[in-house]
Amino acid sequence: MSEFSSSQVVELKHSLAQHHLALLRDKATRPSQFRYHAGVLATLLAAEVTSNLPLRKVSVQTPLEVMECQELDARIAAVPILRAGLGMVTPLTDMIPDLEVWHLGLYRDEETAQPVHYYDKLPATHPPDVAIVLDPMLATGGSASLAIAALKRWKVARIFMLSIIAAPEGIRRVLAEHSDIRIYTAAIDRQLNDRKYILPGLGDAGDRIFNTLPH
Repeated sequence: MSEFSSSQVVELKHSLAQHHLALLRDKATRPSQFRYHAGVLATLLAAEVTSNLPLRKVSVQTPLEVMECQELDARIAAVPILRAGLGMVTPLTDMIPDLEVWHLGLYRDEETAQPVHYYDKLPATHPPDVAIVLDPMLATGGSASLAIAALKRWKVARIFMLSIIAAPEGIRRVLAEHSDIRIYTAAIDRQLNDRKYILPGLGDAGDRIFNTLPH
């Protein structure tokens, strides 16, 4: 049983998620296939996080009659944490054509394991109604927490975190600093190692997505 309540953390329980996670974790999976499996998992997670977005009533003329339907009634933004978060954007833009995409540049200093904020183009006004932070790996939680803080300064009312896999340490940090945030993940892994990598994990998601592993 998870130590985290379902109101705080949603761990995706889906047969397809388990299937694609297994292939994503496999070190023999090539970058092109890694991107594909990451995209499927991002799609499944996006379906969960968007299941209760605001709707408005509209009248639609079908081929036979007019009927009352519902459409999205919110400005929705995806906020990928560069660079690995870029690998999760396309599934959301496919599902939400009017999605706004705002980028935050954060990386982990390998010496200190602390996040470094190097790029931010968030405007000062007119925040979206909903923002979804994207990062395949929620490890220490440092980058995620900084990203969420930036969105709060922008006055975004509803913020969600989407990660393919998450470490308990990272979840605890994000929730300790942002108790109003809900995290969606395909798997909560065991722990971080002494280098702050997730175990059992899947390696470096950015390197595997963009095919920049050392040779």
